[in-house]
Amino acid sequence: MIRVHSYESLGTYDGPGIRLVVFLQGCNFRCLYCANPDTIDCKGESKETAPEEILRMAVNQKPFFGKKGGITFSGGEPTFQAKELLPLFRQLKEAGIHICVDTNGSIWNNSVEELLSLADLVLLDVKEFNEERHRQLTSCSNVQTLRTAAWLEANGKPFWLRYVLVQGHTAFQEDIEALGQHFKDYRMIERVEILPYHMLGVHKYEAMGWEYQLKDVGQNTPRQLEEARSLFETYFTKVYVN
Repeated sequence: MIRVHSYESLGTYDGPGIRLVVFLQGCNFRCLYCANPDTIDCKGESKETAPEEILRMAVNQKPFFGKKGGITFSGGEPTFQAKELLPLFRQLKEAGIHICVDTNGSIWNNSVEELLSLADLVLLDVKEFNEERHRQLTSCSNVQTLRTAAWLEANGKPFWLRYVLVQGHTAFQEDIEALGQHFKDYRMIERVEILPYHMLGVHKYEAMGWEYQLKDVGQNTPRQLEEARSLFETYFTKVYVN
């Protein structure tokens, strides 16, 4: 059984084309800006779901996917349930459905390796390149995330690099430049997405009785986003502000 938090049909922000987005329960990160804090706990208010039910939804929506669309697994952290997802991924492959995984890349075991092997595309969230700042932001190291990126490159697995721009936390020129230097020769990075920081999930913290720690952080101005885009374009050809 797979613990599912929620679904989004006809999604257009999490991978190419029109997609069924499955938000899974459970995450090992504690990102200060997390927009889905209700998915962090391994159980939460999620529903145990049979793989066949998700497969049925994907097959039913397949006519809307077109040539580029498919199913995206987000969260939470999808690799948190890698072992449980494997049978579903095999069934989705047999059904000819494009599979995308949105991951922080920090969990690694045999099941995760097989899961990413079956995926058609990976959305790799690099929260911060500087490890100390990464720990302050997520409570975890970024070492395995960078190893996962290297595995994707070595195994010819296409991926998108995603970076949330947060003033005072990730919007440092030296860190973006270091990230660019590290990844600039990767052939499997199809595009880089800059995700503007937002506060859409703040009401969830209030409902859960949690304190939102970035309430004094402002959203990015158009100029700040453009400056970040220009910086990334020094190293990558396809850079988008999502």
